[in-house]
Amino acid sequence: MDMRKMRLLALPLLLALGGCGTGTGLTTTEKYALYQANAGAPVQSFSLFGGLDGWTPLGDSALAVWTRPSQGYLLTLQGPCQDLEFAMSIALTSQMSQVYSRFDKVIPLELGGPTMPPIPCWIKEIRPLDVKTMRAQEQELRAIRAQEREATSGTNSGSGG
Repeated sequence: MDMRKMRLLALPLLLALGGCGTGTGLTTTEKYALYQANAGAPVQSFSLFGGLDGWTPLGDSALAVWTRPSQGYLLTLQGPCQDLEFAMSIALTSQMSQVYSRFDKVIPLELGGPTMPPIPCWIKEIRPLDVKTMRAQEQELRAIRAQEREATSGTNSGSGG
């Protein structure tokens, strides 16, 4: 729990360092920091009944998967996963509708079928996400980013004389 507090305290600093972009969207690094700050303790597995509701790439060695709109998991992979950031979709291996860390894999897929067989990526760690808190923080960060952008554009355009 102490580590989680440290991550929450470090999140604004990381976002401030990466917050110099022109858009209101978050960078991959910022998203990953937000997801990590809102991830619980590691679990061995999660249920995958009915397939994925969605997924979010977080660099080449992590992603979030959504089993329902209000339920997600942060998956950390064992090393970089080729094409994860550019995949059109993903597949997850599972054992009787359970996805296990250290046993199951993420498989990045291309649109229209692969030109080469996809390379599976082993799941190293699974952490449940506090989706409600994470979405509230993300909205807050986007609002701050929009205000900063508005303030910057107002300062730059109002210097006529």
